[in-house]
Amino acid sequence: MQYLPNIIFALALALGLSFFVMNIRKLFRNIKLGKEVNRTDKKPERLKNMLMIALGQSKMVKRPFSGALHIIVYVGFIIINIEVLEIIIDGLFGTHRVFQGLLGDGIYGFLIGVFEVLAVLVFVAVIVFWLRRNISNIKRFLSKEMKGWPKNDGNYILYFEMVLMTLFLVMNATDVSFQQAGIGNTISQFIAPLFDGFSPEGLHTIERTAWWIHILGILVFLNYLYYSKHLHILLAFPNTYFANLNPKGQFTNLDSVTTEVKLMMDPDADPYAAPAEGAEEAVPEKFGASDVADLNWVQLLNAYTCTECGRCTSSCPANLTGKELSPRKIMMDTRDRLEEVGRNIDANKGVFVDDGKQLLNDYISPEELWACTSCNACVEECPVNIDPLSIIMDMRRYLVMEESAAPQELNMMMTNIENNGAPWQYNQQDRLNWANEE
Repeated sequence: MQYLPNIIFALALALGLSFFVMNIRKLFRNIKLGKEVNRTDKKPERLKNMLMIALGQSKMVKRPFSGALHIIVYVGFIIINIEVLEIIIDGLFGTHRVFQGLLGDGIYGFLIGVFEVLAVLVFVAVIVFWLRRNISNIKRFLSKEMKGWPKNDGNYILYFEMVLMTLFLVMNATDVSFQQAGIGNTISQFIAPLFDGFSPEGLHTIERTAWWIHILGILVFLNYLYYSKHLHILLAFPNTYFANLNPKGQFTNLDSVTTEVKLMMDPDADPYAAPAEGAEEAVPEKFGASDVADLNWVQLLNAYTCTECGRCTSSCPANLTGKELSPRKIMMDTRDRLEEVGRNIDANKGVFVDDGKQLLNDYISPEELWACTSCNACVEECPVNIDPLSIIMDMRRYLVMEESAAPQELNMMMTNIENNGAPWQYNQQDRLNWANEE
């Protein structure tokens, strides 16, 4: 019976990690539904972006107050979780504070002291985040796409973090041998007096209960990430590495269109030449994107990485003037549709069965797409280098080239360019008449 807690711990750990791996595999499968795009160039620049933006949080501090709070939570999350490694070893082998014996009282005491201070700072930062999200009436947290689950999801994570930090401090405060040693109990020494009336057995029970709930809570948190906007904790690093490095005003060209334009401009090309063998049987590639499978895998990675912070939307000139467009909603809708497609595949034994839906119209309306000014403010503001504009432009391309569904003003302009060689409705012979006007 003495090994029963270790066996239970090993089973809980195996179950939690197995479920996490299963969800990660599903995540990668969904991302791979996107089209291939080459993002293996400029490796030093990509690595620099990842280190500066994902690890160094360089874009977060553009808004100093929320950026500083986020860095506290981020650093606390990374450093305090070093303690999780000790908990896992203790849980598997029945030891108690195994690192204290390995590192010595001095180093161990310093580490635990730092962990306790960070735990308090994280707790305070999380409370401020909760107040900002629920009390302060900050506009970017009140948008219509932030009702229901998105709002609750953000709060659930904050509650998780508050509970985990509290359990960590209670666990230390009720550990009699740890408090008696007087090493590292920088904060917990002030909490310990709250438990003065308890017997040694009672304190041990509280310490063990906090220990178990703490580690099980971390396993639950780990598996909750897949269903939460906080998946960016894991995906911010690959997302910043694979981000588009081209100038922000540079759009992609379709190979099929480029080929046709080159043929038109080539004086030696024969417009009546027979197509290459097999070309007639080839199914023409769709222009633009109407559903998630038409996007590339980096765009789908972007959707899963979105933190729903709303910095993009709060900087969007179209949104600020009352238009329907919200870049954050574009990313959230893309992720929701991708998840729907993934569930469809799961339900049909690995094969997608047409459900009569698509990203365009069922999730994102043409009105939203045409409200975009393509200014790149959303791309510039995103703290993890997400590119909502690329999705907007691909869906616009579909509307124009597949559906001929551009706004009337654009259709008139394109007709004039085709017929008159200019956006204006003037005969080519009359285009210089303005020069003779007095």
